[in-house]
Amino acid sequence: MEFFEYIPTPKLDNVIMTGPFKKTVEGTLNISGHHLLLSSRKENNEELWLLHYYIDVVERKINSNMGGTLIIKCKDFRIIQLEICPLEEFNKIATSVEILSSLDNQTQLYPFFYRPMYPILEDGWTVFRPETEFRKLVKNEDWRITYINNEFQVCPTYPNALIVPKSIDDESILAAAKFREGGRFPVLSYLHESGCVLMRSSQPLTGPNSKRCKEDERLINSVLGPGKRGYIIDTRTQAIAQTAKSRGGGFEVEIHYPQWRRLHKPIERYPALLDSLTKLIEACSDSTMYMDKWLSRLDASTWMTHIKDTLDCACLVAQCLDKEGASVLVHGNESLDATLLVTSLAQIILNPDCRTVRGIQALIEREWLQAGHPFPRRVSHSVYASATANGRTKQNAPTFLLFLDCVMQIMNQFSFSFEFTTNLLIFLFEHSYCSSFGTFLGNCEAERVKLKLATRTASLWSYINRPEILPAYLNPVYEPNNSVIWPSVAPVSLVRLLISFLHF
Repeated sequence: MEFFEYIPTPKLDNVIMTGPFKKTVEGTLNISGHHLLLSSRKENNEELWLLHYYIDVVERKINSNMGGTLIIKCKDFRIIQLEICPLEEFNKIATSVEILSSLDNQTQLYPFFYRPMYPILEDGWTVFRPETEFRKLVKNEDWRITYINNEFQVCPTYPNALIVPKSIDDESILAAAKFREGGRFPVLSYLHESGCVLMRSSQPLTGPNSKRCKEDERLINSVLGPGKRGYIIDTRTQAIAQTAKSRGGGFEVEIHYPQWRRLHKPIERYPALLDSLTKLIEACSDSTMYMDKWLSRLDASTWMTHIKDTLDCACLVAQCLDKEGASVLVHGNESLDATLLVTSLAQIILNPDCRTVRGIQALIEREWLQAGHPFPRRVSHSVYASATANGRTKQNAPTFLLFLDCVMQIMNQFSFSFEFTTNLLIFLFEHSYCSSFGTFLGNCEAERVKLKLATRTASLWSYINRPEILPAYLNPVYEPNNSVIWPSVAPVSLVRLLISFLHF
């Protein structure tokens, strides 16, 4: 594909840009294969430098035969308006932006064309390799790295190296994988200093006849000490889990897992999350409301409820590990969203290393990217896209934004215990939706290997860890805190939302 085919008007003068909380700017609009740029020759004027893929929706508003207004709604919730004349050029530019903002081939996106103008001091593609993380996570001889998934044939959404109990051989691991949806057999997320563990997997394929797999039972029982019991935290409602069972999925049957107690802690996902965020953004964008009505709409959006439910579940997992000395297995259906939310937040509560800059990078790499969260599938559209043929899909969901918002709620209560500031969370949010870097491309590790991202694109971690970049994200009042931090999930404690720091 040649981008110039879709850009009949690469440059146009006298374009007027307006936006909320922004001064009106008149300047020259330039369209490239990946960027929309507007610049003015006047000093101190706002300029526009926007990646096409950051655009969620493009709307046309024809003002007269003389031209029209191009309304650009972005995935970071900004709304930018461009007044363009004459009408013929307006339509050409609108068509160009519509096409270039909806490319579905990842290799056509900007990270494959971006070339850093700085030397790579540290290779972000290798700095958090599973082997490196294994040495940080595991302090005893009871665990090992298995390469049973070396060609991604056992589980396409897992990485090629995984941490499993040393007492379980690869043949048993393979049998357990066949018993779990998508092959996502139980693997280690976190090893508590007491020896109890946090594991994650997908749902077991028990089906309506309550099938069993002795290798799966032996795998998860192997992490329990003599006389110890564990908890299975199911992120679905009992009704949804029962429905999944009737369709071939299911949950661990008590008679086959007598040492484990199953608890249901439902967390919403997919369309419900995006619908909730859409209502929240609509409320925040309405400047005509009085405070009481705004609070009512905030409550009606249920976004705060999702934050509370997620933190409540993460705190329960952390409590099982730290207070009761009990191991925990977390799963839902596929366990690509809510499960990863819970396991990563539980580690932020328990593990002080996850509250450092490099620690949260390692956590995101381990519990989100390598764990198979399908970023491109989740963020291809945001709140402004409608459910049309080319709009949002049932796979779109702001799961990672919910994670970042939950982290911010904990930061609000323990501001000295985090090495980074809200600026880092915003930075991660923005780059997860659209970036110059390849870190968040690929729906899983298998896709990233197939796309050859490590050799064809730059890593976000290589950029942000540079000594001239990192200080902007550091907390000046940070005091290392090796204690477990227990956030309150009471509504009065959940105050400022992450989106309140965004300029939309």
